[in-house]
Amino acid sequence: MIRASAVSLPILLAVSLVSSQVAQPPPKPYEPTIGMPGRDAVWVPTTPSMVAKMLDMAKVTKADLVVDLGSGDGRMIIAAARRGARARGVEFTPELVEHSRKLARDAGVADRATFVQGDMYVADISDATVLALFLLPENLDKLKDKFLALKPGSRIVLNTYKIPGWEPDVSETITGDCSSWCTSMLHIVPARVAGAWKLPSGQLTLSQSFQMLSGELVAATATTPIADARMRGDEITFSLGNLKYTGRVDGNRMTGKRSDGQAWTATR
Repeated sequence: MIRASAVSLPILLAVSLVSSQVAQPPPKPYEPTIGMPGRDAVWVPTTPSMVAKMLDMAKVTKADLVVDLGSGDGRMIIAAARRGARARGVEFTPELVEHSRKLARDAGVADRATFVQGDMYVADISDATVLALFLLPENLDKLKDKFLALKPGSRIVLNTYKIPGWEPDVSETITGDCSSWCTSMLHIVPARVAGAWKLPSGQLTLSQSFQMLSGELVAATATTPIADARMRGDEITFSLGNLKYTGRVDGNRMTGKRSDGQAWTATR
């Protein structure tokens, strides 16, 4: 048996260490897997066709700031940035955040697509003009106050799951190769109009559930319920008797025209 001398032993150990390091394969790039657990739900990616449908439905342009809460691998944000929009993803899982940043760099849109590691429930979304979301109803329900605080006319586009208690302004289902999670829904954030408004003919009292309105006009001799009443951003429509009212809301003032051609104004 050959014994290593005291001088040669450190050299042999060093050679052995280098050999073992060379023999190890390089680490594989991070890849998320469908169904992997997250903080609030498992990760299921939005299909490319649905990403396109959602951005089309929201009419995303370079003037928009698109925000995705729970942005996963960043595909929605990167797709919005490719359309020229500024876009921001909020994702709780750090590995997904770094993965998204790499994909944005690879796509050449890192200057417009940014990703933030954090809690979507506390994230500041007040500057968003479009929210593009694939979240469960319980997640969406917790975010209602943030949705209502967005500027009127902002768009919220959803993949499949509804905001509890709210009806979308537009809903479309894609076909072809889509077999699951194939319905895109659009909400236009409404101006807040609940309360009492003064019309020349009496007091108009409105109740509001997102874009849907109900209420009545109380005049000197009669009370008339409104019908077909809703908001679409800052646009308001409702009917009183045989007359249809259309107009716009600007803070504490509404102005518009009736179906008989007469102008109308209401203040609160």
